[in-house]
Amino acid sequence: MRRHVFTVPVQPGAVRVARREAAAKLAEFGIAPKSLLSDVALLVVSELVVNVLRHAADRSPTADVGVTVGAGQLVIGVADRDPRIPDVEGDALGTGLRIIAELTARYDGTLTVEPDLASPGKDVIARFVIPDAAAG
Repeated sequence: MRRHVFTVPVQPGAVRVARREAAAKLAEFGIAPKSLLSDVALLVVSELVVNVLRHAADRSPTADVGVTVGAGQLVIGVADRDPRIPDVEGDALGTGLRIIAELTARYDGTLTVEPDLASPGKDVIARFVIPDAAAG
């Protein structure tokens, strides 16, 4: 299993920084650049970091972005310090999380939100099953 976690400041430009670093790690971890899964993963990174900017910036000066590949799965996670937990299964799902939920479902994956037990905050986690064609 390969995992990389990096921190981005919650400020303009955070999405670009997160996408660039995530793209490099996806390629390093064997997810083919420009593959559909790579593009989907980068969209998920963008949406999750945008959500931190929109909904948690007042409580979270930084966000931690994680990219994990192993055991046939790709996991993208974004953690912030805002303890408010969005409902990822109800009808009140925001547009960004709805898109992520639909994308994870297409890859037999899941979208979950877990409270951070070490500090106030949460981890939003998107899991994907890696199709054979996506691996480099």
